[in-house]
Amino acid sequence: MPEGRLTQETILRDLPRLGPDDGFTFRCAPDLDCFTTCCANVSIVLTPYDVLRLKHALKVDSSEFLERYTISPFTAEQKIPALLLKMDAETRRCPFVTEAGCRLYAHRPWACRMYPLGSAQPRNPTPTERGFHFLLREPLCHGHDQDRTWTVREWIVAEGLEAYDALGAPFRELMLHEFWDQGEPLTPQKMEMYFMACYDLDRFRRFVFETRFLGIFAVDEARVEALRTDDEALLEFALQWLRFSLFGEKTMKLQPTVIEARQRAAQEGARP
Repeated sequence: MPEGRLTQETILRDLPRLGPDDGFTFRCAPDLDCFTTCCANVSIVLTPYDVLRLKHALKVDSSEFLERYTISPFTAEQKIPALLLKMDAETRRCPFVTEAGCRLYAHRPWACRMYPLGSAQPRNPTPTERGFHFLLREPLCHGHDQDRTWTVREWIVAEGLEAYDALGAPFRELMLHEFWDQGEPLTPQKMEMYFMACYDLDRFRRFVFETRFLGIFAVDEARVEALRTDDEALLEFALQWLRFSLFGEKTMKLQPTVIEARQRAAQEGARP
């Protein structure tokens, strides 16, 4: 939401930090003259869990959802890929918003649920530098002038953000990894891997079950069965595989036969 217009420097320097029990005033409803105004001319960044919820709500395959409803702006200097909701080409409005409000309101993205709050998370939290929330006040929004008061904690519960935060935690950890500061931009092949694992879950499921994947990686039978039908379990697994593939972390186990083959190859390569 509008949070994307702020820089990290501005957030840290200028905006008051809100704790869980700090209060603010806000109400959004159809009777306000600004209703749905915030659903246009914005950059809505989608998380993997956002995509999962939206594609289920629309009853479409993840590949179809990505093609129809998203864009991924990218430059040569950009290291961390981003996925944005595609606005209507003529009106610049969200494709899911109507005059009566959001038609996918129960499955709206994290950014829409969070507004008018923003969230800032340090890479390495310490007792003196921890995550915090802040309030976004924009002239276009008249919801701040209403008589409904909240604490940050109440807002998070009311907007259903607890599930989004819990299921989004592995992705946030991925985004805060030091790899993005130290490494080179992703190769086209690794970029493809990244988008498939994070966002194109139906294609990732086919990758797991229709290639040699399970012959390379050791995955217990119960988890394999869960991956067939449970998209939340599949997303968690996909992000673990991505950490193995991008960062070289030991988040996946190789099949014993694969380990043995690699050991033999290494021994043969070391022979004079």
